[in-house]
Amino acid sequence: MFHSQILNLIERKLRNMALPINVNFWGERELLLDNSYKVKLSIRSPGSLIALANPSLGKLAKNYVEQEIDLEGDMRDIIRIGEILCDAESQIDRKNRMDLSWLFRLRKNNSQNISYHYDVSDSFYSLWLDRRLVYSCGYFKNPGDSLDLAQEQKLDHICRKLNLQADEKFLDIGCGWGGLLFWAAENYGVRATGITLSKNQYHHVSEQLVKRGLQDRCEVRLLDYQEMPETEQYDKISSVGMFEHVGRKNLPNYFGKIYRLLTPGGLVMNHGITSTSLERDGLGNDIGDFIEQYVFPGGDLLHVSSVIESMSQQHLECVDIESLRPHYAKTLWHWVDRLEARKKEARELIGEKKYRIWQIYMGGSAHAFERGWLSLFQILAGKPLNDGSIPYPFTRDHFYR
Repeated sequence: MFHSQILNLIERKLRNMALPINVNFWGERELLLDNSYKVKLSIRSPGSLIALANPSLGKLAKNYVEQEIDLEGDMRDIIRIGEILCDAESQIDRKNRMDLSWLFRLRKNNSQNISYHYDVSDSFYSLWLDRRLVYSCGYFKNPGDSLDLAQEQKLDHICRKLNLQADEKFLDIGCGWGGLLFWAAENYGVRATGITLSKNQYHHVSEQLVKRGLQDRCEVRLLDYQEMPETEQYDKISSVGMFEHVGRKNLPNYFGKIYRLLTPGGLVMNHGITSTSLERDGLGNDIGDFIEQYVFPGGDLLHVSSVIESMSQQHLECVDIESLRPHYAKTLWHWVDRLEARKKEARELIGEKKYRIWQIYMGGSAHAFERGWLSLFQILAGKPLNDGSIPYPFTRDHFYR
């Protein structure tokens, strides 16, 4: 009786919203709202009705991951219809009217958090990343650029911004599978050091250094940035896709450490995801809870103004800033499409549950960047010389030559 009442309530709600969706209730009842429906939603048991009775994006994602509901259709349509169904935009923008959980929360053991996310399987990541295994936002000079080209353009864009010169000492914090490390060494002749907390990434980069003949110019270390000896100084430092995991309260230590590792006149590129609102610390509609539980335990999001302020407090002077928000949305949709195109192999490697986690997480993230709920900034900062100057070109010509 109770389930029947909820079911009738859901039917009335969905009919009033007139969404292009077909809903199947555990094979016993079907609700076809539009003959040209774009999404098919299958409720697998009466117990999962609550996901629709009082929906949120986080709850729907959790029910999908736990296989209590099934979703069929283009991920772009699924996310758009989910937003309308959950009234996500008004919920996220309603100031101080809901409990906004952080997109990522900082936990004590950062190495465990990194391992949880990155040490899944190199074979899994290779299914949908570009050929260089670059797990960060690409740079699309043209809308039709391939993912491989966009990632190479991003690597070069960073190197040009840092104005890398031959034989300079270059440190990449959170070096991933070594894409930037190799690009900087092979194309700009730097002496490069990469650090990571992922054992998989460490072993991959170590092997690649030998294969590429770079072992005399490059090295990789399995350690936390806090453990870097400050007796070692670097002309240029990059941090790409790592800053999000540092946490607000650790930013003074993080940027302070970078300042002490830089030579006077040196530069740092901080490339990371930020919140687009000054009024909230993360995403509502239960999105943060979902990501914290299933995808990436550990981390924090800030508005870009807070990042610049924190860098300035550690005496790092911002010399250039660029938003790559639309580039990350495009990158993520590439990843979703590539993952779905090889879903059979992905499921064999990591199982149905983890496949669904990655599919819905990356699709939802792409939508969040498109809608302006998230952004990404590249912030270039310098450590001034004793006279207060930073030796850097007057114009951006070297970015685009």
